[in-house]
Amino acid sequence: MNLLLMGPPGAGKGTQSKRLEGVFGLVQLSTGDMLRAAVKSGSDLGRKAQAIMERGDLVPDDLIIDMISARIEEPDCANGFILDGFPRTVPQAEALAVMLAEKGGKLDHVIELAVDDDAMVQRITGRYTCAGCGQGYHDEFEKPATEGVCDKCGGTEFTRRADDTEDTVRNRLNAYHEQTAPILAYYKEQGVLKDVDGMADIDAVTDQLKGVIGGA
Repeated sequence: MNLLLMGPPGAGKGTQSKRLEGVFGLVQLSTGDMLRAAVKSGSDLGRKAQAIMERGDLVPDDLIIDMISARIEEPDCANGFILDGFPRTVPQAEALAVMLAEKGGKLDHVIELAVDDDAMVQRITGRYTCAGCGQGYHDEFEKPATEGVCDKCGGTEFTRRADDTEDTVRNRLNAYHEQTAPILAYYKEQGVLKDVDGMADIDAVTDQLKGVIGGA
């Protein structure tokens, strides 16, 4: 079973992918992680990607497709995979479909974590982490038991991501909506697109995903 989770930054794709991995025996495939692994391995694909990135250019679609093609041949992907971060355009989606068809496969489910932009801004801008152990917190939804003291390690220093500002978050959300609207329409036409309420709590989102995947 092969899945694609979609949603803007902060929607919870990474968290839910990890949960689905355990439930369905799938492997999360992040193109960013795959690129770094390919470069580190010194493979032909890795050397090509490294040269492109060192020039400051974007890695072309065909190289990404080749990288995914090689990755899903590995034994741990025997039960299927969860794509994260690719495809982002209709041409990428079409190229992915061709590659999977050549292997006798396809995307079984494309699921969007549907979110409310204003609530997403509140969710992301309120995030902060313990500088000592990395434990995550939130101004509204997940405060430490004792204000200013990390529950996990007792640290008293906290950090926030520099790009977790309202303007930056809204720009990222706008870019997501503009860039992914065509691909959502593409997958809807293919009959594989579903959506779940990405604003629900983490366990409820997981239950919704399991329902879509197990019930379709």
